Amino acid sequence: MKEYRVAATNTSPEIVFDPGGIFRISGRSIHENMSAFYKPAEDWLDEYINDPADITCLEINLEYFNSASSKLLVRLMQKISGVELRKKKFIVNWYYEDGDEDILERGEYFSSVLKKPFNFIKSSGSWHG
Repeated sequence: MKEYRVAATNTSPEIVFDPGGIFRISGRSIHENMSAFYKPAEDWLDEYINDPADITCLEINLEYFNSASSKLLVRLMQKISGVELRKKKFIVNWYYEDGDEDILERGEYFSSVLKKPFNFIKSSGSWHG
């Protein structure tokens, strides 16, 4: 399997999915057509889930995302959590800037919806993997 990579723009995040199990989504997610934007990533994940790495670590570091992105992020995380059905480990690292309560609260909300504990990591500035 090849790495899936999309460069960030002003309205869409950088996405890097490494078949070795390190997944990163970072930047801004306010694209007009989020479904079309995330569709290739979902298709890649469908294939990945068939033979996932022993540990899949999703690192999310979004400075802003809209409600359409919210729904798609939950869908992506639900899809990735499918690795657990194959007795593999799934970890979510949720980055937020010091003082950005909105992003922190949204991460906490996702964690509760997915019934999955996240690692909340406070950063002091922008992080781009």
